[in-house]
Amino acid sequence: MGHRHAVPGRRAVLTVLGALVATGIPSAVAAEPAPPAGPLPSAAQTLGADRPSAPVLRAMERDLGLTPAQASRRLVNEAEAGTRAGRLRNALGGRFAGAWLRGTTSQELVVATTHTTDVPAIQAQGAKAVVVKKTLRDLRAAKRKLDAAAVRHSTRDTPVWYVDIPANRVAVEARSKAAAAAFVKAAGLDAKGVGVRVTALRPRLLADITGGDAYYINGTARCSVGFSVTRGTQQGFASAGHCGRTGARTTGYDNTPQGTFQASTFPGKDMSWVAVNDRWTTTANVRGEGGQNVRITGSVQALVGAAVCRSGSTTGWHCGRIEQHDTSVSYTEGRVNGLTRTTVCAEPGDSGGPFVAGAQAQGVTSGGTGDCGSGGHTYYQPVNPLLSDFGLTLKTTAADAAAPQDNVAQTWATGRVYEAGAVVIHAGVRYQCLQTHQAQGAWAPARTPALWQRA
Repeated sequence: MGHRHAVPGRRAVLTVLGALVATGIPSAVAAEPAPPAGPLPSAAQTLGADRPSAPVLRAMERDLGLTPAQASRRLVNEAEAGTRAGRLRNALGGRFAGAWLRGTTSQELVVATTHTTDVPAIQAQGAKAVVVKKTLRDLRAAKRKLDAAAVRHSTRDTPVWYVDIPANRVAVEARSKAAAAAFVKAAGLDAKGVGVRVTALRPRLLADITGGDAYYINGTARCSVGFSVTRGTQQGFASAGHCGRTGARTTGYDNTPQGTFQASTFPGKDMSWVAVNDRWTTTANVRGEGGQNVRITGSVQALVGAAVCRSGSTTGWHCGRIEQHDTSVSYTEGRVNGLTRTTVCAEPGDSGGPFVAGAQAQGVTSGGTGDCGSGGHTYYQPVNPLLSDFGLTLKTTAADAAAPQDNVAQTWATGRVYEAGAVVIHAGVRYQCLQTHQAQGAWAPARTPALWQRA
């Protein structure tokens, strides 16, 4: 089970641990009423990308081969690119075919469309335009057919499938071409439109060992604390669903009583949350290298190609890139949909730990292949669906947002998770969401152009 840590005489603290118009931007954008008085924050300022923590920068330098200046510049560029991608997504509507980042030190935003007439508008936003055959809506529809086929067709030899946005196709990872062909046929898809990668690797869950600060489930298995959350006045933390079932009791890293699983979903999704007793206090921190903390300011979803870092006590801090969102993985223990695939390495014991992009929470570690000696891929359960499904509020340094409320669906409210493209009303004005995130009091639409634009 590994080493257990005790800190005599110190109050136990739960840290946040453990882990993107016809031929242009609509003319309505130019005709928007003047914003509120005072300077509006940039995307980098809103997301805290202009104030990176030392642990994040050091890990990016080591794992991505960057200098300190390059790492800092990349975080700022990725934050600004997310906002530009969101504006283009809303402007292109049904013709939008995805957005991603490419390059190591000088990240370039690439936006795909199915119409050549959109190219000038994309270029006007400083992005590289790519004209493709299938819209993002088409690709997601094909992915859903694979999801449906997985219910009735064995995925033992086809453990991973996802939307490959840069390649403009869905992709299947399989142990043989024959297995992939059978799965694609069962889904009713044209084999020519599906990418196949043959590999002997199969993702495994990363449970029963420490990741970030350890916690123990029913005195036997152990996982790692993910992100600190609240539900009303109740404090707790998010983690992976495979770590424990609803009702299971937990003890902390120091083996003292800690809390109880309030909800857990696995398979299907890989998410859970634990309510803690009054001996434990949640913070807006993720444990970094050398005991230093990374402070979380929100949960804005990063683009494909963006840098992402993971915390875990087994392997420490490691960084890599986001490869795909909405990935399906068939573990031996069950299938999970909606995961994000990364190039970050991980090993048993890192399960449940946090993934962060700069200061933005991304998700909790689910499973993966390989290790941190030879490399590999790790999958995380995105944090925004977790917050939404369980009615939780992420603990952040930006603001203590109110708990989710039962407001009218179209009315902007703190605590709600908004998907890119969602339309809300705030102070009598309609806004459209640019990047998926959980709303905070400091992020009201009128003062947060990084996340909202007038609709």
